Amino acid sequence: MSSTTAESSPVELNAVALVCTLKRSPDESSSDLMARRILDRLAEHDVKGEIVRVVDYDVRPGVSADEGEGDQWPAIREEILASEILLIATPTWVGHMSSVAQRVLERLDAELSATDAAGRPAMTGKVAIAAVVGNEDGAHKIVADLFQGLDDIGFTIPAQGCTYWNDQAMGGTDYRDLPAEPDAVADATATLARNTAHLARLLTTQNYPAP
Repeated sequence: MSSTTAESSPVELNAVALVCTLKRSPDESSSDLMARRILDRLAEHDVKGEIVRVVDYDVRPGVSADEGEGDQWPAIREEILASEILLIATPTWVGHMSSVAQRVLERLDAELSATDAAGRPAMTGKVAIAAVVGNEDGAHKIVADLFQGLDDIGFTIPAQGCTYWNDQAMGGTDYRDLPAEPDAVADATATLARNTAHLARLLTTQNYPAP
């Protein structure tokens, strides 16, 4: 049952999932699979979701909103601006987030100097969540780095706003190769979706005060 069934007119919410795999479409990606499962869970709370696989776009290095001719970040930025929820899904490489995820954070840095009509940072009132997959450890450190950067930029982080899966130490299994999603991961994803939709709905109806 949807969490908003008791409301006569639930606030419509949108989520964009930036999948930061190193694999171009249509290659299979564990990060993409986890992102889609999160969006499925969010849909149970009346949130519409969209997947953007960042590596399919020419996202130039830089820290501005538009790095000039050929830069396709502005199109992705518009998707973020049109959404109340941002999901960053990344694989783990040598214990860190992917270079694609790092570039997303670098490009979002431009939003520190952008403001909305009320003078708040442009991303204020939006909720950010994270998902990490990998056959090596590092998920907690990656989430910490993501959340620190996203918080600085103006996003709000919900309680238990991440989900992740790691293989056993020195393992070689990918998340997408599992016969079924582990119960612990599924439970974490369900909590993530519930808390995220709740917080995003609250901030949509009552944003932070203007300076």
